Amino acid sequence: MDWFIELLRPGNMSLASTVLLYSFVIFSGIILGKVKIFGVSLGVTFVLFVGILLGHFGYAVEGTTLHFLREFGLILFIFSIGMQVGPGFFSSFKEGGIRMNMLALLGIVLNVGIMLTIYFLQGGSEGATSITDMVGVMCGAITNTPALGAAQQTVLQVDSSAYEVSQQMSMGYAAAYPLGVVGIICTMIAIKLIFKVNIDDEIKEVEDEKSDSTQTPEILTFKVTNELVSGLSMFKLHTLISCNYTCSRILKPDGTTVVPTSKDEIELDDLVLIVCAKQDEEIFSRFIGPRVDMKWPMDNGPVVSRRILITQTDYNGVKLGSLHLRDAYELNVTRVNRAGMDLLASPNLRLQIGDRVTVVGKLDHIELLARKLGNSMKRLNEPNLVTMFIGIFLGIIAGSLPIQFPGMSVPMKLGLAGGPLVVAILIGAYGHKIHLVTYTNSAANLLLREIGICLFLASVGIAAGKDFAATVFNLKGAMWVGYGFAITVIPLIVVGCVARGKYKMNYLSIIGMMSGSYTDPPALAYGNKVANNDAPAVAYSTVYPLTMFMRVIVAQVIVLCFLE
Repeated sequence: MDWFIELLRPGNMSLASTVLLYSFVIFSGIILGKVKIFGVSLGVTFVLFVGILLGHFGYAVEGTTLHFLREFGLILFIFSIGMQVGPGFFSSFKEGGIRMNMLALLGIVLNVGIMLTIYFLQGGSEGATSITDMVGVMCGAITNTPALGAAQQTVLQVDSSAYEVSQQMSMGYAAAYPLGVVGIICTMIAIKLIFKVNIDDEIKEVEDEKSDSTQTPEILTFKVTNELVSGLSMFKLHTLISCNYTCSRILKPDGTTVVPTSKDEIELDDLVLIVCAKQDEEIFSRFIGPRVDMKWPMDNGPVVSRRILITQTDYNGVKLGSLHLRDAYELNVTRVNRAGMDLLASPNLRLQIGDRVTVVGKLDHIELLARKLGNSMKRLNEPNLVTMFIGIFLGIIAGSLPIQFPGMSVPMKLGLAGGPLVVAILIGAYGHKIHLVTYTNSAANLLLREIGICLFLASVGIAAGKDFAATVFNLKGAMWVGYGFAITVIPLIVVGCVARGKYKMNYLSIIGMMSGSYTDPPALAYGNKVANNDAPAVAYSTVYPLTMFMRVIVAQVIVLCFLE
C-alpha cells in the first residue's frame, strides 16, 4: 500500500497526484455545493472552500501547472459566458432594458463607492486592509468570480512577483462570499416588507403584461368580406397594409388550399391565414373582414406545415428574403423560432445556425428546401471548436493590447479575462454577419463553463489554503465579513427602493434584476421559487450581460488606479 499512501501524501506534486487532487476537490465541492441551508446553496463555488481546506492541510500543486490550470479555466469560463450573453447583449439596452441596466450600473457604482469609503475610513494605504484585499472582499460580496480572476490577473500584470498579493485577494473573496449570497436574499425579503408587496398581485400583473405582449406572432384566420380588396394580388395587399405580416394560406370557397405567391389574388369569401403581431389584428379585421375560428389541416392535405432546422453554414447570417422561397419553392415562411422565441418572418431577418423555420407548402417542396438548409440535428450536436479557439486566440491578443490612460503608471490591458469576454460578446452578437458559426447548444456551453470555473476555483482555493486560517479566522477576517456584508446589502437596498418607489417596477422583476446585477444563480433560484414564473429570469438575463462585462472591467480599473 506504500504506492497508494504516497499518491495521497500532502506535498506530492507528481502529475498523477495533481490530477487526483483536482478531481477530489471538484467533485467534493460540487456535491457539497448542492446542500441547501434554509433553502440556499452555494453551488459550484463550494469547490473554492474544499480547495482551501485541502490547501490548509498541506496539499499543493507545482507553480507552473497551477497557474496554467487557473488561467486556462478562467479563459474557458469567461469565453463561454461571453458567447452565451453575446446575442442578447446589445438588445438588452432596448425599451425597458435601459432602465434595468441603468439601475444595475447604479448598483455597481454604489458597490465601488462603499468599498472605497471603507478603505479610506480604515486608514487607506496605511490601514490593516490593502486596496487589493478590499477588491477581493468586494468580488466576494457581489458573488462575481470572473471579477476576482480579472483583478488577480491585473495584479500580476502590474507586478509579476506579487503572487502573495493575489492570494490575499482570494482570501478576502472567500470570507465575503457566503454572506454575499445570503445578503442578496435578505435584501429581497427586506424590499418586500418595506413596500408591503403582495406576491399574488405581482404575479397577476406579470401574467396580464404577458397576455398583452406584442412580441409573439399571432396565427389568425380572416374571411374576405370587403369588396374593395377582392381581386388584389398579394403584392398589392402588402403595399396597402404596411405592418409586418405573412399570408400563409388561402382557402377558396371550393375547398382548394393555396400557398400564395406575390401574384395570387384574394377573392370574396376566401379564408386567409395571417401571421402577424397581436396589436395588428384590428387592421386585418377592418381591411379584409371578420376574424373566424378555424383549425387548418396541417398534415393530411396537399398543403402542410413543417419546421426546418437551419444547420447548413452557408445560410448563417443570410437574410430570409434573399432565399426567395415563394418564387423558387412556392413556400411561405410564417415564423422563425430562435432559442425558444418565435420571431416574425420579416424579409430582413438574418438567419442563424440553430433557427427553426416554419414553412407552409407542398410536402415535396418542403423536403427539397429542408435538404438545402441542412435540417440535421446531428450537425447541431457537433461542437464548433473552430469558432471557440479563434475567439480565444483573438481574445488573448485583445487582452494583451496596452491602452495608455493619463495618470496611470502602467498601460491598462483587458487581460486574460476581459479580452476573451469582449471578443466572445462581439462574436456572439455579430459573428453570423461574417458567416462565423456561433451556435453552441446550451449543454455544451454549460459544460465548458462549469469545467472552466471548477478549474479556476480549485486552483485559487488550493493556492490560498496554506495561509487562509491564519488570515481570516481572526479580527481582520471578521472585519472582512462585515465589510463584505455592507458592500452587498446597502447598494441593493438603495437600488431596490429606487426601482420600486420611483419607477414602480414589478417586484418579481426587481428580484431578478438584483440577482442579475450580482450575477448570482442561487439568488435567481430563490427568486424563481418565489415567483413561480419566468419574470425574474427575464430580468436576470436583461442585466446580466452588461453587469458581467462591467464587473470584470471595473475590478481591473480599481487595481490599476491604486497600484503603482
